[in-house]
Amino acid sequence: MANKNLNAAKVAKMDEFYTQMTDIERELQHYWPHFRGKVVFCNCDDPYESNFFKYFALHFNHLGLKKLICTCYNGSPVQGNELMIDFGDFSEEPKKVAYKVEITEVKDMNGDGAVDLSDVKYLLKNDKNVISILKTGDFRDPECIELLKEADIVVTNPPFSLFREYIAQLMEYGKKFLIIGNMNAIHYKEVFPLIKDNKIWTGYKPFGGGMNMIQISEGFDPTKTKSYTINERGQIIKNIMGCIWFTNLDIKKRHEDLDLVCRFSPEEYPKYDNYNAIDISRVQDIPFDYEGIMGVPDTILGQFNPDQFEIIGLGCGDLGKQAGVNKNYRGRTDLAYTKDGKSKCPYSRILIRNKNPKTI
Repeated sequence: MANKNLNAAKVAKMDEFYTQMTDIERELQHYWPHFRGKVVFCNCDDPYESNFFKYFALHFNHLGLKKLICTCYNGSPVQGNELMIDFGDFSEEPKKVAYKVEITEVKDMNGDGAVDLSDVKYLLKNDKNVISILKTGDFRDPECIELLKEADIVVTNPPFSLFREYIAQLMEYGKKFLIIGNMNAIHYKEVFPLIKDNKIWTGYKPFGGGMNMIQISEGFDPTKTKSYTINERGQIIKNIMGCIWFTNLDIKKRHEDLDLVCRFSPEEYPKYDNYNAIDISRVQDIPFDYEGIMGVPDTILGQFNPDQFEIIGLGCGDLGKQAGVNKNYRGRTDLAYTKDGKSKCPYSRILIRNKNPKTI
């Protein structure tokens, strides 16, 4: 049933995408010290197509990994173009087999003096000890949970429609992780409290823009949208807006102070009608000398330093109610203020306080 639900979610939501290598390399370059001597688990990845698997396999020795584990839920719709192997006895619908790959070393198998994709391919084709068949490959399946228990760090791009369940599982088993999600997940009641309590945070990728990803969900009709291109392998590349990295691995950026240059004045910073705080429309406009609570855009999380700021709550919906926001003129628990005689309800605001306001 779990695997059936996973398949249904991916087809219905069109949310199964493969991350391109450039995006993985751009983000993971900041985390290399975390991986030495660790077991890395990519549990939403077909190792014959996933760029997460390729990245860690190719950098296995440089990162000093102890082990790399990769699982897919029941094969990939685009499986077989680069690292396809012969499944031998598993000839019946081989592309729909759920399997795992476990690697404990990557050598120069062809003797050319370098470890590259050809060596990884040789390893998968010739060492039958690295591959085995799974029942479903669903990350919630007991088989995959046992692998999760063994892992030190999970790195992948899980289905967005299952993000709540996915991150809840990681937290339940106390795992370190670096995963891709939609920035709207910040507002989930299951996710925002983790951000507020500094248990998870966002990575290096800026909030603006999206990621160009390989669309592999079955049922996608490219003729119904213009926001795609076709790569040299004939794969659909679609820009997925709002993609960011979520992690609980400590990073340098998280300890860098946001440079504040604005001074507070009541005329420039409206006060909310239904909450004791001021509204900040742009992160760069946060005043350096304000001691009270401020409502700022979600993009603050991309520059958030827990030593500089404290997160008070979220200023909208049920989480806004939990933060103490009263109902506004629309009868909702969203922040609102009055300007030029008109009531306004700004887009989502995170409530923060400067821990060390400066006075000049």
